[in-house]
Amino acid sequence: MLIDFFYTLRAARLPVSVKEYLTMLEALQAGVVGPLNPEACSIDDFYYLARATLVKDEKHYDKFDRAFAAYFRGVEQIADFTQEIPADWLRQTLQRLLSEEQKANAPHLEWDALLEELRKRLEEQKERHEGGSKWIGTGGTSPFGHGGHNPQGIRIGGKGGNRSAVKVWDQRLYRDYDDSQELGTRNLKMALRRLRRFAREGSELELDLPDTIRATAANAGYLDLKMVPERHNHVKVLLLMDVGGTMDEHVQRVEELFSAARAEFKHLEFYYFHNCVYDYLWKNNRRRYAEKFPTWDVIRRYNKDYKLIFVGDATMSPHEILQPGGSVEYNNAEPGAEWLQRLTHAFPHHVWINPEPQGLWAYRQSIAIIQQLMGGRMFPLTLKGLEEAMRLLSK
Repeated sequence: MLIDFFYTLRAARLPVSVKEYLTMLEALQAGVVGPLNPEACSIDDFYYLARATLVKDEKHYDKFDRAFAAYFRGVEQIADFTQEIPADWLRQTLQRLLSEEQKANAPHLEWDALLEELRKRLEEQKERHEGGSKWIGTGGTSPFGHGGHNPQGIRIGGKGGNRSAVKVWDQRLYRDYDDSQELGTRNLKMALRRLRRFAREGSELELDLPDTIRATAANAGYLDLKMVPERHNHVKVLLLMDVGGTMDEHVQRVEELFSAARAEFKHLEFYYFHNCVYDYLWKNNRRRYAEKFPTWDVIRRYNKDYKLIFVGDATMSPHEILQPGGSVEYNNAEPGAEWLQRLTHAFPHHVWINPEPQGLWAYRQSIAIIQQLMGGRMFPLTLKGLEEAMRLLSK
């Protein structure tokens, strides 16, 4: 059984060796995670043991998770992050098909009224509901719950689908973008090379052929080698990347961009955010709540000669940009628009790269708002878009 698991990990391009596989088997036989019988330990225990023995670097955790899930199909981790609401209320037993008339008549509430109504529902509701337009539940057109349709609701539990929830009550772990992702083409690197300012730095490692010829001639033909430091791209880049939610659809393309940027820019600093920038950023999605970097510190840490590049689909509720408390994850004191303006003011050379198809931009109100805040400096994640963005940053 576990031989096939080992080959599944190798097929997922995880650097797993036979020695590490044997270490895992020895740990199982020694009863490290439970009974001596490997088949008797829980799937969760086996997961942590396998990850500890087989994965050598945290950057491979997500690849391991995907391979593990692919091999042990049918195993689902269930966690209730909405303790105030009974889990039974959020169990969706059917997928209800709503007519266009029902969708059009869905209750529509402004932000403050939406939160007040949710508070009332939590106080008044005593049982599970499904397919309605008022109570917390599943299906239907209620602003509260999941699995239904409401243009401006609060999703509680479950998975999204209509991209219409204002606030999502879900604890989520977003995976880091893999900077080792192999590029399918060198064109991304070539596009990024438009943003370059070469300077010679470091130790003398490169042959200076013209100077060597001159020195050899002056030395009566005796070889006189002259060395110079290598030339490196001296441009400094601050990369802020949206991760999670609707960005999951663009992971591969953003990974390729991230990989190309790591290869092209020696001076590259990167941070993550979700949907919109607020008062803190993070570098590791698995420790995002424990290792926060205040946005003010990031602004003060880097000089204005850094080129600021945002990468995100800018697809969210307008409240997340314009309202205090609009974040889908916590009660932010200041709107995201304020932080975007502070960042663009601190770093005059800035652009926003959007992986969402440009033909859809006109149908997303939030994209129009971000475009305005960026002064029109938004470009699609295409080769032409990247070339235009790099050309603008190089001015």
